[in-house]
Amino acid sequence: MTKTAQEAVELTARQSRFVEEYIVDLNATQAAIRAGYSERTANEQGARLLAKVSIQRAVQARMNDRSERTKIDADFVLQGIVKNIRRCEQGEGVYDRTGAAVMVETEDGEIAPVWKYDATNALKGYELLGKHLKLFTDKVDHSSSDGSMTPKTITRVVVGADGKPVSTDS
Repeated sequence: MTKTAQEAVELTARQSRFVEEYIVDLNATQAAIRAGYSERTANEQGARLLAKVSIQRAVQARMNDRSERTKIDADFVLQGIVKNIRRCEQGEGVYDRTGAAVMVETEDGEIAPVWKYDATNALKGYELLGKHLKLFTDKVDHSSSDGSMTPKTITRVVVGADGKPVSTDS
């Protein structure tokens, strides 16, 4: 729990404790309670604390420290997803706990390595990669062709029985 001199000035002891507790589970209400704030007002206190720039900086610094310490970052996660996709698609052989290839007897009586395609988990891996790369979007674009939110002008034309426009000026 090292603090820089700037953080020590910016945060009170209870705020620093909140930051440490928030990093545990990213639950602001529970972090506020564990940091000593009232259970009755913990929800509001947690939201108020997270809105402070000094708290946000401290949280980000602690998250960066943890990422550096554990060596878990976006690259690690992406590499794990790719590894699991390959495993589900059997881009690599199947091995037992000792590292030996798992073998089975085929219908022809030959011994061959086990290959299994796990479509469900392969697709889930691809879905996670697609989300990371922002290939899919759940947002609805309400802007017009010029990029503004201004609606287009709609012109109403009244057509008579003969199919010709009728003047609406009276």
